[in-house]
Amino acid sequence: MSRKFVLSGAIALAVAAAPLAGGVAGGVAVAAPAPSAAATVYYSTSGAPSFRAAINAGAANWNRAVTNVKLVERSSGASLRYVEGNDPRGSYAQTDGHGNGTIFIDYTQARQYDNTRITAHETGHVLGLPDHYSGPCSELMSGGGPGPSCHNANPNSQEASRVQQLWANGIRAAAGPQQRIYEKMPVG
Repeated sequence: MSRKFVLSGAIALAVAAAPLAGGVAGGVAVAAPAPSAAATVYYSTSGAPSFRAAINAGAANWNRAVTNVKLVERSSGASLRYVEGNDPRGSYAQTDGHGNGTIFIDYTQARQYDNTRITAHETGHVLGLPDHYSGPCSELMSGGGPGPSCHNANPNSQEASRVQQLWANGIRAAAGPQQRIYEKMPVG
């Protein structure tokens, strides 16, 4: 048997099997939809070695809560960098909300508040979420609003759902300019 006939037979078999695998719509074979891949945001902790464990714990909390985007630590080529130091205005995220930017962790604030909550909250900004300081401790994006006794470092279902929407199909909408978003500390 010639190679031409074997190849033709294999193609015919594949075409005949396609309707069984993907379904038939109006007599036309429809391929099964391919699963969408999650977007990956690579982050570096090299600029914040004191907070590496808290950063990784916060990223793990997000990775458990959402499937459309994954946070992965990487030493080079990261679009998200964590750094540490002193800033009288506190911790902040400078980001476009599309997986790019820098998260600054302030030493003074880190002595008062839960470090994993700080890093997970600021990471929420990088994923596109705004602050909601008047929210309860159960809202990660309420940040320091509930005070230093709040240790919740997990996004709630509404926050996770919003990130799922923003990163639908593993793609975040077009990036805008980066903005610096400071973590407000309660007055008094």
